[in-house]
Amino acid sequence: MDEVLAAVGARLRHIRQQRECTLASLSRATGISTSTLSRLESGQRKPSLELLLPIAQAHQVPLDELVDAPPVGDPRVRLKPVRRGHTTYVPLTQQPGGLQTYKLVFGADRNEPDPRTHEGYEWLYVLSGKLRLVLADHDVVLKKGEVAEFDTRLPHWFGSTGEGPVEILSLFGPQGERMHVRARPQIG
Repeated sequence: MDEVLAAVGARLRHIRQQRECTLASLSRATGISTSTLSRLESGQRKPSLELLLPIAQAHQVPLDELVDAPPVGDPRVRLKPVRRGHTTYVPLTQQPGGLQTYKLVFGADRNEPDPRTHEGYEWLYVLSGKLRLVLADHDVVLKKGEVAEFDTRLPHWFGSTGEGPVEILSLFGPQGERMHVRARPQIG
């Protein structure tokens, strides 16, 4: 991080000179004093967002061009399946809290309802097989491509119908975070 910040001054000077802009004209465009701009370019002053944002706007360049931000790390989520009983959980999100996404695979023998309640809101999408969802007074079967969403404070349970394994995507969030599916209306 220190190396990235240390290189900002030279990048600022290079971009300014490339645009044939003087410190005085950049000062007028940004409202930042010429002495501050000079100290930024020489590395005597540490760059801050308050200083870099107006400079990026004046030069009409993205902020990351000024700081030559390091490349973002590998975006792939490292899948770490967890098996509990007849269910395999595959976390698809890595950040704790907030919205969580899982791929779940239920064996055919996970078909005895045991409804539970907890805080949150859940969205389910069936990837393959048939999912049995028991939600309060409802007992429904969802097939491949079907979606359900519900408040998890209602007694609920989901698993296989017993006819074979079922694979689903589950998005779970804290109470108040609701998932929305947008689909094109069918023209019939």
